[in-house]
Amino acid sequence: MNKIKLIIFTLVTFFSVPLFANTVEDELSQLIDHFLHGATYNNASVHDKFWADELVYTSSNGTRFGKQELMDGVMASGPVEASSELTIYSAEDMHIWQHDNIAVVTFTLVGTTGEGTGLKINKYLNSGTFVKRDNRWQAVNWQATIKAAD
Repeated sequence: MNKIKLIIFTLVTFFSVPLFANTVEDELSQLIDHFLHGATYNNASVHDKFWADELVYTSSNGTRFGKQELMDGVMASGPVEASSELTIYSAEDMHIWQHDNIAVVTFTLVGTTGEGTGLKINKYLNSGTFVKRDNRWQAVNWQATIKAAD
């Protein structure tokens, strides 16, 4: 009977390690994917949950601002309706490093607008610092830089 318990314990432990090892990476990549979908439609609620109150955002145009200014811009612009001019945001080449309740994320942000011969793709190198509080991750620092041509 003890051999069976030992075998079961060993199997559970062996197969559980990958699940725990990828939790933070999965959690943050899903959070960013959800955020980018919401950002595509300029969803204020998604922005509000994603950004921490003490956010420091450095944009690709060289300006720096906090969450309130970012949210003011989101609210002033309002939701974006689906159309051929809609820019759809996605992430490529994501890397995540965790340090206790802090994580650093880097990825290439891809903004795709139009289709066919009118297709336009913009790429940005993004990096963010996240803090986990109250059982949720929020971005406290963000840097966006226009990506050089490949």
